Amino acid sequence: MQFITLLPALSLLSGALAQSAYTDDNDIEYTNAYTDDNDIEYTNMKLSTDVGSGAGEFGIALPPADADDFSDEYIGRMVVPIPKPGTWFGLTHLAGMTGSVILLAWPNGEDVMTSFRYATGYSSPAPYTGNATLGQISSSVNDTHFELTYRCEHCFVWSQDGTDGSQIPSTKANARQVFGWAQGAEAPSDPTDPDSAIAQHATANMLALGIESARNAAYSDWTALATATEDPAPTGTSGGNGTTSAAPTAVACPDTNKNANQTYDYIIVGSGAGGIPAAAKLAESGKKVLLIERGPASSGRWGGTMKPDWLVDTNLTRFDVPGLDNEIHVNSEGIACTDYSVMAGCVLGGGTAINAGLWWNPTPLDFDENFPAGWKYEDMEPAIGRVFDKIPFNDRPSMDGKLYKPQGYNIVAGALEAAGWKNVSAGLQPAEKNLSYSHPNHMFSHGERGGPMATYLVDAKDLPNFTLMVNTTVNRVIRDGSAATGVEVEAFLPGGQCGNINLATGGKVILSAGAFGSPKILFRSGIGPQDQLEIVKEAEGDAMVDEAQWLDLPVGKNLDDHANTEIVITHPNVEFYDFYAAYDDPIPSDEQKYVDQRSGILAQSAPNLAAVFWHDQVGPDGITRTSQWTARVESSHGIKSNKSISLSHYLGRGKTSRGRTTITSGLNMVVSDTPYVNNENDLAATKDAFRTVIAALSADKQIDVVVPSKNTTLDDYLADYSQTTGGRTANHWMGSCKMGTDSGLKNGTAVVDTDTKVYGMDNLFVVDASIFPGMITTNPSALIVSVAEHAVEKIMAVSGGNGTGAAIEESAAGANATSTASPKAPLNTAPAATSTLTAESTAPAGNATSAAATGSNASSTASSTAVVSSPADNSSAPANSSAAPATTSLAADAAAPTASSASGSGQAAKMWQQCGGNQYDGPATCEQGATCKKWSDYYSQCVKAE
Repeated sequence: MQFITLLPALSLLSGALAQSAYTDDNDIEYTNAYTDDNDIEYTNMKLSTDVGSGAGEFGIALPPADADDFSDEYIGRMVVPIPKPGTWFGLTHLAGMTGSVILLAWPNGEDVMTSFRYATGYSSPAPYTGNATLGQISSSVNDTHFELTYRCEHCFVWSQDGTDGSQIPSTKANARQVFGWAQGAEAPSDPTDPDSAIAQHATANMLALGIESARNAAYSDWTALATATEDPAPTGTSGGNGTTSAAPTAVACPDTNKNANQTYDYIIVGSGAGGIPAAAKLAESGKKVLLIERGPASSGRWGGTMKPDWLVDTNLTRFDVPGLDNEIHVNSEGIACTDYSVMAGCVLGGGTAINAGLWWNPTPLDFDENFPAGWKYEDMEPAIGRVFDKIPFNDRPSMDGKLYKPQGYNIVAGALEAAGWKNVSAGLQPAEKNLSYSHPNHMFSHGERGGPMATYLVDAKDLPNFTLMVNTTVNRVIRDGSAATGVEVEAFLPGGQCGNINLATGGKVILSAGAFGSPKILFRSGIGPQDQLEIVKEAEGDAMVDEAQWLDLPVGKNLDDHANTEIVITHPNVEFYDFYAAYDDPIPSDEQKYVDQRSGILAQSAPNLAAVFWHDQVGPDGITRTSQWTARVESSHGIKSNKSISLSHYLGRGKTSRGRTTITSGLNMVVSDTPYVNNENDLAATKDAFRTVIAALSADKQIDVVVPSKNTTLDDYLADYSQTTGGRTANHWMGSCKMGTDSGLKNGTAVVDTDTKVYGMDNLFVVDASIFPGMITTNPSALIVSVAEHAVEKIMAVSGGNGTGAAIEESAAGANATSTASPKAPLNTAPAATSTLTAESTAPAGNATSAAATGSNASSTASSTAVVSSPADNSSAPANSSAAPATTSLAADAAAPTASSASGSGQAAKMWQQCGGNQYDGPATCEQGATCKKWSDYYSQCVKAE
């Protein structure tokens, strides 16, 4: 789950287009008209940037609708607060950071400097090379603000590195023009240089202005005021860490490497929720397995080093501490993939290293309605059981069993219960997803992130036949017709590998690089739509596989994501916690409690996820669509209140909107068509969901719905809501390598078959969220791991191929036709210590805990029972256990509903299962080879005996 910084600031829109000035509930005045000293008339709005003192302003003037010669330009006016250290202000011409022209401005003495930039991914925006030009009309700088009035020509149409886009102002009545903005809290590194590096933004949001009111017949006269026109293509090089992160420089490779002659039975590309479990399960079979990760180590357990100062004396990194997970949205340097137009984690663990750790026992209908035969819930149950045995859900992540700052849950759950909704323990009642609510379920264990890196990867690293390679990019699969013979790699960071890595006879390649990474590798391997392969051919020339071997499959199509639309409420009982401030300067008692005991609010996910609730709605097309709402205790949409709760609505299973991801000539992956609410049926379902929840929340008379505001209708609010990834994403991307029985080679929609094998290939598979046929109800991590568990069984049963792309089952006769071609280039390594972890290599740095922490152990922490607790010493924290909830009652002060406890049974607990703890009455002994380890008073677990 992602709560991105550029949240859709539609509270700023509410009333901004009214026909007269008004003041909203936050005392911010919005006006629809402003005339400057040059007599230029703007549609103008005020906004609070939280940087410097006082409000900022932004306004636009547009040409008449029939003035075609001026259709891609505007006159703009910005007023920006200046903090003492200095500042920069950035304006994007779409809602988000990526995929449009970015105008940067900052004060330099008495002047205002400007620069055009462009970001194809979450990396430092490069100088824009298109034909946008800026002419300053006026500027001024004082002690508190700078002001810039300018003409921006060709700013609503752009082209960069093969990516084209536009957002020409609409001529429809009541249309709005959406922009994104960001502001930094310090000056550029060299304010005199238009191409200067800039530090990461301190705040960001979106805004929209009315188009009709901005159009003016005098526009062409005003353009004559612009005299100082910038060179459209800056000549300098943009450096530093940029708005998000610096793209890595090329890493050179020496001529030799000790692993040059290695071959593998399985090469798995990508170490996320699909790749780690697949690699671990295959290694258990005794086969020689290589797992390749593009990025660096993340968790301290695996040698990660990214951390704030207060973790320096521990073996923890920022990735290990649940309360620091939201930092990715303000500090993604060295973490975010730099070649995707959306946020993704290019580190060991992938999304499971950076997300909020939500871990949902799969809803049966997600498999029964979306997946083909062989993948129905009944087929999946054994795999799901194994996953939750190893990584149980946890709704009390603090090691002392307390739920910290539960007021958000109490408020939301209290209103829902009063409205007749059902309190469930979602991990034990996965089918109860209609008019129900639950505490968030996480994969956290021992007060740390846990998940696949702390379980599956720990199991695999002890096996002599398993190798982990980090800092290494896989460019393409090496093909000989329908046979994959290996992969071509290059160093992404120092220590990464270069050259070709070959399969052993009968070997297989599994792509687990995610909904953007797997399609990219397929495109570069000659697999995908003709238009995409031609782009790669133009970019890479002879490195591309011969056109005679191209496979025309619908790779990149069927792209899906939860459509994220939000409500913001306020309530007097809300208690806000500043997790962002805690990254650099935590409250001392919170720091000590976490470092010493793995307890306290920092053991909980940021930004204090309060409650999760679900309901269904039937669209006009008769399709039932699911809604998941996630409540988090923080403000958004421009609401400036520490009494706020933001509710994210995810339109899930049943939605019919789909998008597409494509590759540019610069080999960047972009969302060329968004998969959000782009048809009337999905819009109607979203509207119904909002009405249902707003009505339920009204059961608590102290809840005030502030977004949508009282000055706008629900119809207008939803009609105006951004359709861009910056404004709508939940970051639950899937579907771009769809699984199905209708082969794309025969005009069908599927890229992989029900064995997860790419159509037309003998031994190339895809195992990640990209193979999901449709959107699911919940956050996807646990479902991806479950799919990987199930896929491994199918992949192992596929015995090579017959040279035609039709795999031979192990029971079938016939020779293995997999190619064993010799490598085309030596496997080299970058000039740094090796990034390969083998049984002979130095072991990982143990469990990611400090010496002061209790219960420190290098074993993974999982069980077959949910890790839940009912603390007796925290009356403000609702008791909740791993049981079906009992009937609940709500006190006048909105105390949380409670759920009863379940008992366990059995003679001996298996490895990783629970073996003790308060209110636990299951087996207290462990199977042979395991010992019962006490983690806290609430949870003991069977771990490997020392």
